[in-house]
Amino acid sequence: MTKKIRLPETEDGTILFGVDPIIIKHHYEIDYLHSYAQDSPFFAGLTKKKLLGSKCISCGYVFATPRSHCMECGAKTAWHELPLKGRIHTFTTCYFGSEAFLKETPFTLILVEFDGVNTLFLSRIAGIDPDRVRIGMKVKAQFIRNAKFKPTDVYFVSYEEEKDS
Repeated sequence: MTKKIRLPETEDGTILFGVDPIIIKHHYEIDYLHSYAQDSPFFAGLTKKKLLGSKCISCGYVFATPRSHCMECGAKTAWHELPLKGRIHTFTTCYFGSEAFLKETPFTLILVEFDGVNTLFLSRIAGIDPDRVRIGMKVKAQFIRNAKFKPTDVYFVSYEEEKDS
C-alpha cells in the first residue's frame, strides 16, 4: 500500500479581487544585486557632486546621459563633465508614482538643457510648487548628502542668476 503524502496547509485564505479573470494580491520581495558596469563612473561622480555625461572622441557630440558609443557616428565616447546649471527644456508633474515616490507626490520631472550639451538630462525639480515650473526656468544641480548610488542622488532647484550691480 502506498502512503498518501500531503503538503502542510494553513488556514490562511486568499482575497479574490476579481473572478474573470481571477485577480489576487501577492506580496513579493527580493534582494537584488545589480552592477552599473560601464556606467559606474556616472554614479561615483554623483558622490563627488559631479554630473558626468559622455563626449564622442570623433565628432564631438556630447551626451547628457552616458553611453559607450556615439549615436551619431558610432565612434567610442569618453567621460565628460557636465555643467551643474541649465534650464528646463520641458517638464511633467506626476500625481502618482511607484512605492519609492508615493510620499513625494506630486513631484515634477524635468528635462534639463545644458549649454554645450547636445542631449537632455532627466531629473526632478524640488522646492517649487508644480504650478510655478516653467520652460526656460534656470535650474542648478543639488546632490543628496548620503549617496545611495541611484539616479535620484541628483535633483535640481530653481535659481536666479546674480545681476551685476
